Amino acid sequence: MDRSVAVRRMPPWTKWAAIAVALLVALAAFWLYAPRAGSQTVAVDRLTISPVRSGKFEDFVPLRARVTPLFTVFLDAIEGGRVEKVIAEDGVDLAPGQLIAVLSNAELQLSVLARQTEVEQQINNMRSQELALSQTRLANQRSVLEAGLSADKARRQYEREAPLAARGFVAGRQFADTQDQYRYEQQRLAVLRRGQATDERLQGSQLSQQRASSASLQSSLALARSSLEALNLRAPVGGKLSGFDIQVGQSLKRGERIGQIDSPGRNKLMAGVDEFYLGRVQLGQKANVELAGRNYPARVAKIYPQVQNGQFQVDLQFIGAEPTAIQRGQTLQAKLTLGDPAPARLIPAGAFYNETGGNWVFVVSPDGKSAVKRTVRLGRRNPDSIEVLEGLDVGERVITSPYTGFVDKDRLDIDLTAKD
Repeated sequence: MDRSVAVRRMPPWTKWAAIAVALLVALAAFWLYAPRAGSQTVAVDRLTISPVRSGKFEDFVPLRARVTPLFTVFLDAIEGGRVEKVIAEDGVDLAPGQLIAVLSNAELQLSVLARQTEVEQQINNMRSQELALSQTRLANQRSVLEAGLSADKARRQYEREAPLAARGFVAGRQFADTQDQYRYEQQRLAVLRRGQATDERLQGSQLSQQRASSASLQSSLALARSSLEALNLRAPVGGKLSGFDIQVGQSLKRGERIGQIDSPGRNKLMAGVDEFYLGRVQLGQKANVELAGRNYPARVAKIYPQVQNGQFQVDLQFIGAEPTAIQRGQTLQAKLTLGDPAPARLIPAGAFYNETGGNWVFVVSPDGKSAVKRTVRLGRRNPDSIEVLEGLDVGERVITSPYTGFVDKDRLDIDLTAKD
């Protein structure tokens, strides 16, 4: 005979206790595994982790330098005209004064001829004036001589009559006339001499002015003639002609650029340097140029401090023999030395520097599971290494890859399971 069995049920408080335990476990798991504020989990394969090591820091800047002529002289058409003859070709070696091309300019030629005629007429007029002044000077000298002769005659007549007049042998009226004539001739001679001195002074000044004007006109005439000579284009210096491409019959404007002459066999290097190094680059600093497995020493010859696109330009000149067979426009690799090698703590150069400015880095924990932000002081840098001044010890490891995505974090949790 069946009988009913009593079902044993759990007390109500047990059910609520189980729910509470489950909530506590969920909260603990969330606290352990949920990302904290200021932290982020990053897969290890996204990071480049590098150790801090001890070594020698080589202070240099790599450069891409372009070969350019050491000296360049530009050729311009001093006077415009029509090209009548082209004598030299682009790329030839020129001697100083060598004829390159011949121009013609009818208007300039007529103008120069008119100017030449005008100047010659002015010169002839001044020569006529100079001749007239010379003749006036001679006439004054002749007048003074004649007056002097007359004064001497009057003096002798006076000296002969004076004792005779005293004895009564010469009439008083006649002796008075002799005295008056003698006095007149003396005064006339004195006046002529004063006038001659005045004329000499004025004529001398006038002659000096005329001679200066004549020299100026002669210079003007020579300049007019040189403008005609400028139609014959000549090489001002010796070197290689480049950029020269004019044709017979072509019309050139006054001052138009027609080419350039490059220094023969001598070159320099022009290179752009990051503006970060503007205060550290000095004239005379050493550089090294690598070409075909050989090194060629060079030095900084000129600095252009104007910054464009984050760079300034420098000129490098070879010390001693320069590489053979280098061509204008060729690009060479060079190293600009900023200082002597010195012992230092080093970390590899990485993209992190652009995002932190070298003020802080993420330092990896010894177990490699996390990294924390640490303030550091970094010094000099080159393409390979960065000098550590403060904040890191040899043997510690830092993240040197880009910090994109977690620049604002203070801590990184490194997921080692993503490691290959």
